Amino acid sequence: MSNSRKSAVVRRVQYGALPYRLRGGSGPQFMLITSRETRRWVIPKGWPKKGKSPQYSAAREAFEEAGVVGAVAKRPVGSFSYEKRLKNGAVVVCAVRVFALEVSRQSKQWPEKQERIVKWLSAGQAAQRVKEPNLGDIIRRMARRYDGRQPGWASRTRARTKVK
Repeated sequence: MSNSRKSAVVRRVQYGALPYRLRGGSGPQFMLITSRETRRWVIPKGWPKKGKSPQYSAAREAFEEAGVVGAVAKRPVGSFSYEKRLKNGAVVVCAVRVFALEVSRQSKQWPEKQERIVKWLSAGQAAQRVKEPNLGDIIRRMARRYDGRQPGWASRTRARTKVK
């Protein structure tokens, strides 16, 4: 009997933070980090935290992976999918809901500091470095919405999230 059917694809939800900062008239900058395994450029993201809101989970990941804290949006600014290889070798498709995080500060120490590279980039640079086209689109869309006269996206729909 031939196995013409591919193994079932498991789809799981993750929450991600898109950290950004506003710098005097030059447009927003976006923070990317390297993944631990493949070292590609990504945003902080992870599994839902039991009993916590999606935006809390996203903000927590941003602190653990990049050391940043700030105002996180209540609603996602978009979503993208990617394939994640689990420790057991299985591959799952993750749908990542992305929450804008207006960074107010970066800690000197954080849990995964030694495991990742953190970089602030312009919208164009960040959109080019990420592998997932939909994530690049989210970054470009956020940059276009900012015109320098309004507070940041997270400030308008803020949920101050304490992660410590």
